[in-house]
Amino acid sequence: MKNTRQTNVNIHRDAWVEINISNLEHNIKEIKANIPKGVKLLGVVKADAYGHGSIMLAPTILASGIDMLGVASIDEGVDLRNAGINCDILILGAVPVWAVESAVKYDLNIPIFSKEHIKACEQTYLRLGVKPKAHIKLDTGMNRIGIRADEAVEFINKVQKLDYIDLRGIFTHLAAAEELDKATEQIKKWNSVIDNINTDGLLLHILNTAGSICYDVPNSNMRRIGISLYGLYPDFPDVEFKKPDLKQLISLKGRIVNIHIAKDGEGISYCHTYTAKGDRTIATVPIGYADGVPRLLSNKIKGVLNGVEVPQVGNITMDQMMFDITGVKASTGDIITVLDEQHSIDEWARILNTINYELTCRLKVRLPRVYTRG
Repeated sequence: MKNTRQTNVNIHRDAWVEINISNLEHNIKEIKANIPKGVKLLGVVKADAYGHGSIMLAPTILASGIDMLGVASIDEGVDLRNAGINCDILILGAVPVWAVESAVKYDLNIPIFSKEHIKACEQTYLRLGVKPKAHIKLDTGMNRIGIRADEAVEFINKVQKLDYIDLRGIFTHLAAAEELDKATEQIKKWNSVIDNINTDGLLLHILNTAGSICYDVPNSNMRRIGISLYGLYPDFPDVEFKKPDLKQLISLKGRIVNIHIAKDGEGISYCHTYTAKGDRTIATVPIGYADGVPRLLSNKIKGVLNGVEVPQVGNITMDQMMFDITGVKASTGDIITVLDEQHSIDEWARILNTINYELTCRLKVRLPRVYTRG
């Protein structure tokens, strides 16, 4: 595999995350094949692109046909701007009223949904002479942020009359895209608003990744794609749809730093949750829960060493984990692949009864990232 770019690579560390750029391009192609022509796409790169590295991936995401990017906060948007990313960027989370001016200075689109936001936009315009670019956020059932659907028409009409706000779009978020009845109820509320306003020139977006793949909402002209950019699937509703063929971007690898024999009956790692049955060859890799690998995966996952599956044994510690490599020809310095497309993040999520989103975001704490093609 040929490395074509890399960033933040700590050459003194025998553990790293690999991100496959070719898989990203493939995933976007698959996603676009399922999206109606003329519908724009917003690529969600919040939380450092779900732990994959937003600054490194943004150019490929945009070059592959994504129209704009979405982040969680002003700081995430500023990081992209400082890295030379010049596309439209929408902040998806609530923006503090005192920070609206910063968003304008960095040409970031902000969500608005309160009279306080309107006032902050007016004050910013008076100070800077620049209209804040805004998307009105509706709350159609998430009960997180946004103006309620039954109050939205009046609010939107008011904003559209103001000469100090550059209204670019309206959006909401599905709380349970994987549940048809709940998604349908939110879509009805969305339609009750969109059908009663002037939508000329506005970006209208309600569908997240699962919704974009499974639903068709005529009252929308942009879709937001998050987890599937990175080759992972959200939960889907029980409806007929074409499932895209996605490829996981992320791999986790570490070099063996020690090989030794654990004698019959000896315990491995803290609390001796694994006991050797017969003499076992044990390899240590410098990856632990401080690197984002949950301790609850201890004794439940496998790695790959020289083409052979090997079980992880003993409690995963803060900085290290052990594998039983008995019978496998290996030396210190050999690579154990802890995570890849065959041993996926989804497998970890099933073991832990959580979601793949959470786990990819964890793998960014200390691990250097290497970007590859092929």
